[in-house]
Amino acid sequence: MIRIVLLLALVGASAAFAPQASPQAAVRGDVALEMGNGSKRKAALKTLGKVAGAVGTFALATTGAPEAALAAKKAVEVVETVDNTKKLIVGGAAVVAAGAAGMKFLGGEKKQDFLEANPYWDQSTVPVNVYKNKEPFTGKVVSTKRIVGPKATGETCHIIIDHNGKFPYWEGQSWGVIPPGVREKDGKPHSVRLYSIASSRYGDDMTGKTGSLCVRRATYWCPELKADDPAKKGICSNFLCDTKPGDEIQMTGPAGKVMLLPEEDPTTDYIMVATGTGIAPYRGFVRRLFFEKTPAAEAYKGQAWLFLGVANSDALLYDDEFQDVKSRYPDNFRLDYALSREQNNSKGGKMYIQDKMEEYADEVFDKLDKGAHIYFCGLKGMMPGIQDMLQGVAKKKGLDYEEWLKGLKAKKQWHVEVY
Repeated sequence: MIRIVLLLALVGASAAFAPQASPQAAVRGDVALEMGNGSKRKAALKTLGKVAGAVGTFALATTGAPEAALAAKKAVEVVETVDNTKKLIVGGAAVVAAGAAGMKFLGGEKKQDFLEANPYWDQSTVPVNVYKNKEPFTGKVVSTKRIVGPKATGETCHIIIDHNGKFPYWEGQSWGVIPPGVREKDGKPHSVRLYSIASSRYGDDMTGKTGSLCVRRATYWCPELKADDPAKKGICSNFLCDTKPGDEIQMTGPAGKVMLLPEEDPTTDYIMVATGTGIAPYRGFVRRLFFEKTPAAEAYKGQAWLFLGVANSDALLYDDEFQDVKSRYPDNFRLDYALSREQNNSKGGKMYIQDKMEEYADEVFDKLDKGAHIYFCGLKGMMPGIQDMLQGVAKKKGLDYEEWLKGLKAKKQWHVEVY
């Protein structure tokens, strides 16, 4: 009975969001919402927000459905700031997502176990380089969304790509993207660019048919022009950040095994260190371990500790998801940010990722001594500072840093993917 009432409320109120086409204009697939009935639509949105929030809250309380609660939260955030068409559209989408997530769990959740190895931790069947440069896979963009605030240093986008279940991958792997067009210097096709996958193998929609990328738009500031020089912009990152739903992307891979999770021992601790878009593989880890009903999540008893370094609060990536996990699993998930333009380190300088790690140096070393795995992902410039810090700490502890590091690598506890 509850399901029927909530569903009718969602469907009835959703009618207010039907695209309205002007009789003088041709109907377009991306037609904006006509605001003639603005007050009615705002009222409908508030109704939807309340219903979706109820669905999400009920689902979370009865079945532990975090995505329903997150979607409901998004809906409520937009409801409170519905001032223009764009926010209204996003609000409607968020509400529908909340309702769908809630109804899904009210109707009984399916486990995310249909893409697992047997046993689930066996890495002998990890797919590698299924699609190559000469015969790439064609994926289709589902959505492209800016995910940083206005004061972030640059633009970062979350891009969901539909692969229809034909391009399987594991958490920690990368996809190759071949941007369209040819190189100016020789007329040859552009080379492949690798991007760490930012979703679990089940995708953001948990169908196993999509995957996500986290991409920062690469630009070049010309001191002479005192503006971005379009001739020197990143070819592939700008292509991806400019994509729209339905656009095709030529893809290769999946690539790499160095960042895979060793899941055989469910008590293993993971220390994840990232700068900027290096957060991508860790989002996949976190979703697999804490958001989805995977065998890995059901078994996991260790602690996942995430360090992320960005310039400021507006540049934080996927913070809502990480904060949600932190609140629900305080013993199994830790979160520490290094905000270089907002925080100071112990010496009064800017807070970089190595400085934040150094604050917990004893714990980090202790965990590694007990078998924890440590991951590094981001710009390659992050590693010298981190290694200098680790070397300094090792010296204070009376350890031979090179021997200590050699031991971690021999036990496959050290994972690095920088670019």
